[in-house]
Amino acid sequence: MRNAALVLGLIGGLWGMLIGFFSFGYTDLLIRYPELADITGGVANMGLIRVMSLVAPVLAIAGGAMARSSNVVGGVLLLISCIGMYVTFGFGVFTMFPISMCALAGILALSARQPDPH
Repeated sequence: MRNAALVLGLIGGLWGMLIGFFSFGYTDLLIRYPELADITGGVANMGLIRVMSLVAPVLAIAGGAMARSSNVVGGVLLLISCIGMYVTFGFGVFTMFPISMCALAGILALSARQPDPH
């Protein structure tokens, strides 16, 4: 279970990084070209999006990397990342995979009671 949490956490974090790159870039465009918000509708909380574009994927990757050695801490980090992505970006076609992978990885990491056999 720890190995599955590691793999799912890393994949979810990498996919979350892709979401973060585009989200941060979009907010940067809105800062540079404010008239773009009139066309696209803008964003509600730009600061939250910019912070979570960095923090959520990093927490997922760190939680996945820690899942083998410290499963409780890794699982908590993965679940925090999952909640952060859901609250910030919502559940949509591009975010469903990183959110579900981080959630499953967090559950697997927390439910692992003994080390995986090698």
